[in-house]
Amino acid sequence: MPVIGKPAQKPYVKSEQDAMIEQFAAQSSKTSIGRSVAEAQRELGETEIDPFWELMPSLIQSRFPVIKDNQLERVAGMVKHALLSPDNQSLLDQNIIDDPWRPHNEIHAYMPNLRDTKPFWDTNELTICKELNENYETICDEYKALLEDRKDRFQSVTSMNYDSGWKTLVLFYNGHRIPDFPYHLCPVTTKLMESLPLAGRIAGFNRQSPSSGIPLHSDGNNMWLTLQMGIHVPKEDKAWIRVGPETKHWKEGECILYDTTYEHETKNESESEERVVLHIDFFNTLAMTPVEIEVMRYIYSMREAFMKAEGVGKVGNQIL
Repeated sequence: MPVIGKPAQKPYVKSEQDAMIEQFAAQSSKTSIGRSVAEAQRELGETEIDPFWELMPSLIQSRFPVIKDNQLERVAGMVKHALLSPDNQSLLDQNIIDDPWRPHNEIHAYMPNLRDTKPFWDTNELTICKELNENYETICDEYKALLEDRKDRFQSVTSMNYDSGWKTLVLFYNGHRIPDFPYHLCPVTTKLMESLPLAGRIAGFNRQSPSSGIPLHSDGNNMWLTLQMGIHVPKEDKAWIRVGPETKHWKEGECILYDTTYEHETKNESESEERVVLHIDFFNTLAMTPVEIEVMRYIYSMREAFMKAEGVGKVGNQIL
């Protein structure tokens, strides 16, 4: 006897579910992102594309059903570049190709038609810079509390950092919290950092040894900006960073904001004092829309999950 008031469950029919999946895939293929994937497939010919990107049109449409397609046109451009780069650099804006300070052949994650950029950005454009400055003493106290924690959490996040005397006390990895990290020791720092849409790589406290520096390089993601605030800085302007043709010196409690698609290098010329900065990579809120940032954060999170499922142990810069 059927249970009164409880609707009968419809039996599972595989053919019906397959038909629904095919219908959904057909619909998502007509979106701007779906068209970008199809166009890249045609250009690549018989070359197989990463199956992750084949799934993305359906995943994004399922996750964000109310977002209008015209809001994702620049994201679609990013997807096409991800599929065709580095073999095809014609998708890059001409101002990147023409800029001698931005190694365009190193651009690996790219969104087209963002606002004009520059080596250093005006920190007055972001309220977070003022908030970090106002909480400088508290952030320093929380940094000291982390140093006094029983576990040394500094690590070399790349071989380049290790060779150049740069280690990081990582608070966030690929934009998310780290399991079992003692965030109760740094609540204000954590809250302020999470007020930004944290991007990939790392965010935390960077320590630079005396008489050392980061060699000249560029980071190939034009969707991110980097924000740093001086925590402990050697006196007499001994610690500096050059981005493109411009050089700035860190100051304690003051922020600098810059675009790492420009070539850049750092130096701590002090022979006895280390240099410590709070370092945050985040999606460019001054050039990208909130919708674009939300979708890009979803893509990055899915990419990380996808790569881990494939057995990639440490997922960092290689996500995109």
